[in-house]
Amino acid sequence: MFRTTGNSALLFDFGGTLDADGLPWVDRFFELYAASGGRVGASEFRRVFAETEVALALLPRVDSFDYTRTVAAQAGLLADLLPGDRGLAWEELAGQMTGNAVRAAARNHVLLQALADRQPLGVISNFQGNLEPCLDELGLLERFDVVVDSARVGVRKPDPAIFRLTLARVGADPDSSWMIGDSPVSDIEPAAALGMRTCWIAPEHRTDRLPTVAPTARLARLTDLPAVLEAACTR
Repeated sequence: MFRTTGNSALLFDFGGTLDADGLPWVDRFFELYAASGGRVGASEFRRVFAETEVALALLPRVDSFDYTRTVAAQAGLLADLLPGDRGLAWEELAGQMTGNAVRAAARNHVLLQALADRQPLGVISNFQGNLEPCLDELGLLERFDVVVDSARVGVRKPDPAIFRLTLARVGADPDSSWMIGDSPVSDIEPAAALGMRTCWIAPEHRTDRLPTVAPTARLARLTDLPAVLEAACTR
């Protein structure tokens, strides 16, 4: 069983890392959308989804939305911007998205509970000020010593400032800490630049955007993380 040394911590991304196995929200939404008969291709869907992210952050009291309400709100915004797909069952699609996340979080909760007994854990995510309500609904909030939401601290990944802030709050040094996330640009590359070890959560079929620097490890499932940490401690 691995043991930590120095002022170390494990920092996690949220969307795509704790609520899924290496697939960001846009990819999961598109998979469900396409399976439901959506007519727009992946490239156009990504463009529209980016618009909904901007609109979502401007919704009244979005900082109080839990996971279910956030997903439902984003599905509603997609429905408004994709008028050719008004016949889609958007509420059902949102329910599937949330249900999948609940199952992934329940599995990951066991892992996080074991990790939290050994060293501090933190979350660092680009969100709308409602990261804590989302983590709470999924039963994950209590597992973390520090939760850093970009909307609340005024800086977003990949800016190194948000990583330094999170490390400072958890009392850890970058060269003895890990960043675990699904985004090469927002998670892996900036953390590696600070001297952190990195774990990229990505299924094998994800080849659309590879990190410009090799991650310390690449996993298809978050539950394989303990083996990586164990191996790192024996080197």
